[in-house]
Amino acid sequence: MIYPLFVLKIEYEIWRFEDMKKVKITVLHKEFYPDYADTYLTDGKAVGRCPLLEVGDEFIYEGSAKMPEGFCPWAWIDIYRSVSAMSSGSSCKPWNNTDGQTIVCCTDGIRPVVFNVEAIGENDVDIE
Repeated sequence: MIYPLFVLKIEYEIWRFEDMKKVKITVLHKEFYPDYADTYLTDGKAVGRCPLLEVGDEFIYEGSAKMPEGFCPWAWIDIYRSVSAMSSGSSCKPWNNTDGQTIVCCTDGIRPVVFNVEAIGENDVDIE
């Protein structure tokens, strides 16, 4: 059956707002490759590990595409797709032990940060 565009839009919005969950993002690990830094970066290994995030930092995604306060904007662009997927109920089983959870990282090839991304709560995203 072919639906008019306005019906599809309404159905999408109902799914999007009623079924979304909050997502907790936890920094698990910060890596640094000094040899690559010396080879490819103007400041070399003096740049060190990511200065914006610390292991153990936690952030809560509350809906829409809004980045959690204090989160790295470059990492947000890298992991938003996974955050949104977990919020909408995606599963990474059978690869992950826990439903609604995945491990992702930012795409900084010299000093990547690894995140645990997990849906929390039951359909509790604020739609305002």
